[in-house]
Amino acid sequence: MAIKVKTGLESYVDQPRFHFDIYAILEGSQELYFGHETQVNVNLVEKVTVQRHNGEEIEKCYISPTKRRGVERRVLIWAPKANGFLGDAYDCGIPHTCSQAECPICRVFGGLITSAIDVETDDGGTKKRPATTMIGRLTHGGGVAIQPLDPEEKQRAMHPSMLRQQGEETPMPFKREYNEPGLLYPVYNHCLSMTESEFSSVVYAFFGSLARLGAGNPKGVKILDAPLISDNAEPWIVVDRYLAPVGKRPVVSPSITEVEKAKAEFKKAAFSIGGQDQTPAGELTRGNFHRYVGDRAIAKLTDDLERFESEVLNHVDAQADN
Repeated sequence: MAIKVKTGLESYVDQPRFHFDIYAILEGSQELYFGHETQVNVNLVEKVTVQRHNGEEIEKCYISPTKRRGVERRVLIWAPKANGFLGDAYDCGIPHTCSQAECPICRVFGGLITSAIDVETDDGGTKKRPATTMIGRLTHGGGVAIQPLDPEEKQRAMHPSMLRQQGEETPMPFKREYNEPGLLYPVYNHCLSMTESEFSSVVYAFFGSLARLGAGNPKGVKILDAPLISDNAEPWIVVDRYLAPVGKRPVVSPSITEVEKAKAEFKKAAFSIGGQDQTPAGELTRGNFHRYVGDRAIAKLTDDLERFESEVLNHVDAQADN
């Protein structure tokens, strides 16, 4: 038997592949709970220990990349289509991923079927899926808060569902930690060798997750708005499309605790291409390297969102592998 050495995905003549990056600073507009563990009746948020350059160790609140990844994947699974949900169109979910090359979810996030399995069909029958591995081409990073603010602990109580009751059930008080409002979280997503169509899935998942990040309620973060290119406030987001990564990556060091210092580091990297500082602008290019910053990045990503809506959500298709 001949050995297979190809990547496993088809090649496109009319859709070239690029690497893509999304860098952003997210802001929590209210208290947020990102669950970690429970100790002595207190639900704890996730934190990381960071060693600063002077040797000092500090703890910071954290939005872990794995939590963001899980939320983003569910955004795609539950994306509404004219004939149902996107996940249902491919019989793709969690923990059972469909691992089909045609699936816009597994195609970028990856999938795994450890052994051949039978899957129910809408007509009550079954179809067999072989053991399959699809390597995800989307990776997540960052999430360490800039400010070293300790979590805020609040008392909560689980009340019975009755409006009024006497002596039958008692409220169950518990305490929960929350990330303080106003914390800033530098994050980034990296996409390996994707077409513009595939990248549109990543963009839809990224933006859809912003309103849903957090365990329980409240939920949601926003992209930080502040002066970036000029004195006018705009979103702190950078998008790269490239073959070779000649732009400096706007990744904020987790050892930084001062907001203005972190913003200065992000901004300096955003306008550095090929080791040279560039005049701040909404779009920077060098050969096949394209960088979009602030409002211009939002405009580029909006085009991708509309492309995903047109090509995927508004497309009524038959069951994917029937």
